[in-house]
Amino acid sequence: MGIYSIAVRTANMTISQTSITMVTSSTVRATIFENGLTIAFANASTYGLGHPGAGTTLGTTSNGQPEDLAGPSSPTQVGTTWTTQPTAPANYLRRTNLPATVGAGIIWTFPRGITIPVSNSMCIYNISAVSNSDIWYVWDE
Repeated sequence: MGIYSIAVRTANMTISQTSITMVTSSTVRATIFENGLTIAFANASTYGLGHPGAGTTLGTTSNGQPEDLAGPSSPTQVGTTWTTQPTAPANYLRRTNLPATVGAGIIWTFPRGITIPVSNSMCIYNISAVSNSDIWYVWDE
């Protein structure tokens, strides 16, 4: 379908909970090529990227935006609130520790991509108490 991006500000700073979840539709899988995060307030923060241990039901959602501005919206959604909170990943694909410095961040790149199957999800999990964060994804569908 195309290349999509989205950037959101997270609100859930609670330790042992999720900051953001990316959820694919029942018909389209997504391959993530880049995932970045910067903290918005001066709080030391530890995050992990991985597949949640249990399914998720999103509350507030946003759809990916096409990088070809004439393209269709993405069926893949990201959410920062849940009616069912995702559980911690059993194993993380990436982890980071960020200092208590506004703007500190990380950009993870995946040259061959990380593919999320249909009806599945990926999350950034708050391993410690964290700051509000600006998080973005770039993916292909």
